[in-house]
Amino acid sequence: MHTRLLPLLIVLMAAVLLALGVPLAVSLAGAQQQKVVVDRIDDTARFAALAQFVTEPSDPATGDINERQETLRNELRSYYEVYGIRAGVFYRNDSSMAHAPDNWLLPRSGEVRGAFQEALLSRRSHDPEQVWPWQRHSLVVASPVIRDGDVVAVVVTDSPTGPMRSRILQGWLVIGAGEAAAMLLAVGAALRLTGWVLRPVRVLDATTHDIATGRLKSRVAVAGGPPELRRLARSFNEMADHVESVLEQQRAFVADASHQLRNPLSALLLRIELLALELPEGNEEIASVQAEGKRLAQVLDDLLDLALAEHSEAQLQVTDIGALTGERVAAWAPTAEAKGVRLVGNCPPTTAWADPVALSSALDAIIDNAVKFTPGGESVEVAVTSNGDTSTVVVTDNGPGLTDEELTRIGDRFWRSGRHQNIKGSGLGLSISRALLAAGGGSLAYDRHEPHGLRVTVTVPRNAPTSETAAQGLTDR
Repeated sequence: MHTRLLPLLIVLMAAVLLALGVPLAVSLAGAQQQKVVVDRIDDTARFAALAQFVTEPSDPATGDINERQETLRNELRSYYEVYGIRAGVFYRNDSSMAHAPDNWLLPRSGEVRGAFQEALLSRRSHDPEQVWPWQRHSLVVASPVIRDGDVVAVVVTDSPTGPMRSRILQGWLVIGAGEAAAMLLAVGAALRLTGWVLRPVRVLDATTHDIATGRLKSRVAVAGGPPELRRLARSFNEMADHVESVLEQQRAFVADASHQLRNPLSALLLRIELLALELPEGNEEIASVQAEGKRLAQVLDDLLDLALAEHSEAQLQVTDIGALTGERVAAWAPTAEAKGVRLVGNCPPTTAWADPVALSSALDAIIDNAVKFTPGGESVEVAVTSNGDTSTVVVTDNGPGLTDEELTRIGDRFWRSGRHQNIKGSGLGLSISRALLAAGGGSLAYDRHEPHGLRVTVTVPRNAPTSETAAQGLTDR
């Protein structure tokens, strides 16, 4: 959800910034050009006022010019030298009253001609089209010279736009920098906003994960947050309470049933033993009954252990996994030796957060299975390693191993491979181990060991347990 909400907010903010920035850039360009046009209008009006007093054109035969015409010509020449703007005053017949530079004359066509023709109609030329920084157009402004109500000449200015385009571009760069800074702030705000909006969802997700991994006491606080999420939190807590109640009833039933069945089963086994004393020694039927009775007693004990394992809370503490595993290897070494199996342990010191009792019980079940299914003359290896945030105990045997289908079912309650039904066991040992490890944040994984055998990996966390779940609650900071 975060990867969907964040791009959406960024796109919306970018659209808002563009909607504000583009009109601002256009307005800036228009303002810069309008300022130039107003200056040119003032200049042409001043030259038109001077041209009104030029009553006679220069004598074409002698080339003489009158004093006022000379004054106008000097003004235009100075104007061109200072500002680089071409300017001229032209009669209706296109002849020049005065112009600068000397080689600039009224063209036959183009923008200058159009402005000249419009000014002959006794009105100032229209504002020129907007010039953008990538265009090299000039700005043409024309004003009529009116004497006695008639247009006798036209003042025309042809301005270069380089400085104006530079100012527009600089303004755009400032706007772009502001837009970029605003976008960075918007991205930061979007990150904080999405974090705030999705915080209740993350808390709910973390609490769901806690419950899924066996921490059934986890709940979501409903004190804050949007109304919809508060209702969702209440519904979630009700569901969690119901699930916990159902599981508690199931565990209580299993524990009670196991406990209640042990007494009559113990009495029954005692009577069978007394009966065996009355029968001839070596009676196969009575031996079979005794074996099945003991197997049933073991199943009841395992059921009770499983119920207690799923109900109890882990007592986590910093534990030397290497030392604890070494103790379990030493404890099982006589059993393995009696069967002709070599039990090898590589247990360097490494610490992790674990329940020592639960981890010991899980390792007992795993090593017991490995020794049980490994034929004589083979070996079972136990190795302890650490990798970043976790420590692992890998138990590898050289037994018959399991198929791919069997690997998907190993650890299920009461499940045993059809090829190993004649080996002693209830099918609950690995289920109990998984429950014990899960209570402390650990896990079990199974894989093949080539060329034959099974590899069981116990993983426990090395970091201290955190409480970033229900305690955080649904807050609306």
